[in-house]
Amino acid sequence: MPRRPRPRTSLSSSRRRKNKTKSSWLLKALIPLLIVGGFVFSSYVGYLDYTVREQFEGKRWSIPARVYASPLDLYAGLEYNSKNLEDLLLQLHYRQDYQLAAEGSYFIKGGQVNVKTRAFNFGDTLQESRKIKISLVGGAITSLTDASTGAELPIVRMDPVQIGSFYPTRKEDRILIKLDEAPESLLQGLFSTEDRDFYSHFGLSPKGIVRAMWANVKAGGMVQGGSTITQQLVKNFFLTSERSLTRKVNEALMSLILEYRYSKDEILEAYLNEIFLGQDGGSAVHGFGLASEFYFGQSLKTLNLSQVATLVALVRGPSYYDPRRNKERALERRNLVLDSMLAEGYVDAQQVSDAKKQPLSVASNTHRSANRYPGFIDLVKRQLKQEYKEEDLTSEGLRIVTTLDTRVQDALEQSIASKLKQLEKSPKSNDLETASVVTRRDSGEIVALAGARNASDMGFNRALDAVRSIGSLIKPVVYLTALEYPDRYTIVTPVSDTRLEIPAEKGKTWSPDNYDNREHGVVPLHTALTNSYNMATVRIGMDVGLARIAKNLKNMGVSRQVDLYPSLLLGAAQMTPLEVTQIYQTLAGDGFATPLRSIRAVNAADGKALQSYPFTVRQVVDPAATYITNTILQDVMRIGTGRSAYNQISGDMNLVGKTGTTNEMRDSWFAGFSGDYLSVVWVGRDDNKSTGLTGATGALQIWTDLMRQVAKQPVNLVAPDNVQMKWVNTETGGLTDESCPGAKAYPFVDGSGPSEFSTCGSAIEGGESWLNQLNPF
Repeated sequence: MPRRPRPRTSLSSSRRRKNKTKSSWLLKALIPLLIVGGFVFSSYVGYLDYTVREQFEGKRWSIPARVYASPLDLYAGLEYNSKNLEDLLLQLHYRQDYQLAAEGSYFIKGGQVNVKTRAFNFGDTLQESRKIKISLVGGAITSLTDASTGAELPIVRMDPVQIGSFYPTRKEDRILIKLDEAPESLLQGLFSTEDRDFYSHFGLSPKGIVRAMWANVKAGGMVQGGSTITQQLVKNFFLTSERSLTRKVNEALMSLILEYRYSKDEILEAYLNEIFLGQDGGSAVHGFGLASEFYFGQSLKTLNLSQVATLVALVRGPSYYDPRRNKERALERRNLVLDSMLAEGYVDAQQVSDAKKQPLSVASNTHRSANRYPGFIDLVKRQLKQEYKEEDLTSEGLRIVTTLDTRVQDALEQSIASKLKQLEKSPKSNDLETASVVTRRDSGEIVALAGARNASDMGFNRALDAVRSIGSLIKPVVYLTALEYPDRYTIVTPVSDTRLEIPAEKGKTWSPDNYDNREHGVVPLHTALTNSYNMATVRIGMDVGLARIAKNLKNMGVSRQVDLYPSLLLGAAQMTPLEVTQIYQTLAGDGFATPLRSIRAVNAADGKALQSYPFTVRQVVDPAATYITNTILQDVMRIGTGRSAYNQISGDMNLVGKTGTTNEMRDSWFAGFSGDYLSVVWVGRDDNKSTGLTGATGALQIWTDLMRQVAKQPVNLVAPDNVQMKWVNTETGGLTDESCPGAKAYPFVDGSGPSEFSTCGSAIEGGESWLNQLNPF
């Protein structure tokens, strides 16, 4: 019996069941994948969301500390010629502009310098920008006038020169601005060229992408980008410059998150501060605030339309459109920005025409070195680290006003370079190094510092870290200590400069010699110091006591422990140039110690004063003994080892100073001061070999060349009330009349010194010759 065919409906039903089974299996397999994929995606979005919030809501940027030199105060009578003033203005990146249209501009006409100063917050004082006229005659300022009112100005403080920065690990810099501080033209330029739909899109702009593609096709090149401002911010702030699909996906997702989490104004303000706009040496220039100063030397709020358009042009490619290196490209791109602003109705045709006629007018030489004076910057950082954390110094945008005088610093570097080159012409003197510290005599402010012969050397700072024997520089402390006992020692006390032997360890003896290998017999105390006699100095020091001399060293600012051996008296003690400067600062301060300072004030990024470093002073050694010691050190300069200084400097300066030379001429020292500056100079070799130089033939040469350039005020020593001048017969040692031959006036503490008179040229009746009245040593 034939089989009946299966009904069609039954066959279809079977197929449907099979298809349904397959679909069910696929669905069952797909659902977990979707769940897992959704979980992974949502987790990844959550991670991106956390990343965005963590970075955007926290401390967004690490702002490096800015270090400034001491500001210059201008006043009538200041010795400053027009060249000095123009050099200062160029250091400050002022631009020549006969209209004085913006802050930081100047022009010179005849004997008058016209300046529009920059506003600057000094912490204790907010100085507004103003136009001033500076009249100069004969190398000095004669008057300062407010150009707006015509009123005479007693003093004008210029904004200080930035000499460095303390950067975080990533060397990038910016000047933060608020959205309401941004010029309207800047925002309009950005909207015209970078993101027309900024306030209407959700982070991504399909419409903008299509419009950019069409504009680029029409132009036959890249004239518009499709990335929104939000995307550009994400790319600069959160991501690397890597070109990959993953990064593009992250950029899109993070842009959506950023738009969801934050307002348009917050995003725009962050963009204005984050966008990369150039390179200043090793430091990246971020944000329009800093770019304005970097390219135009003025604040953002003062820029005109042409300058703003130039900055907007840089967004597309800071290197490609660099207005200094690629002027034609930059000009073309600037004009394109102006045309876009016109097309959007932000400006009219006349404004665009006027702006296009203007040159790029970028400021030249605006590089702000992170370490323009590395030796001094090193000192500043060390002092700040005693009170601030490293993170605060490199991320809080502190403004540090220092004591450095760029004019003195530049003169010091020039003197070092020229004089070391001359010294090394001698075959015995090569591979020389040097260090120097210069202070203001009256305040102890460090105005210049060199840690090496190479001004840009950022390595070993010899001014702070080179611990060397100081040689005869210690002798003024020995004599000052003796003169603190006027009943035993006066300026004319006879001392023996003859050979002596002092017991040393293991039954040995120590017998010092003079530099000239001669004995000089009995000499007055002032002669012994003037000529730096070693044997006389040791006799005095051993009589006074090593402990007393060490105590005075400590009183004068030396915290380093010194060994109480007789060789201490001839400078075996080792110190740094900075420590030696502190000793001589006390001598220059007439016995009053003034701690050396390199910082005047520390201010917050907003200008608020955080800390000041006031002038402090205290008496630490006898002013009378200090005064007498300084008068002898003036003789060192007139007739002693420092006399060559007067070959270049006027004798009316009445300089005070002392040379220092160590064994085998390993170290050449000089320390001395004028009425306005104190300077200490060391010359030596890093391997401690002989330099072939004494203090007079080495360090003094640099010191003299420096002081010739910067010292303006003579030394006028003022005797304390208990010190009187007496005329002494230099042959007999007795009091005499000033009209007598050989008579010389010497300072004496009341109640000390000779009391008997001698007639002109005659010995004191019934008295023993003063040169035979010897002390025990």
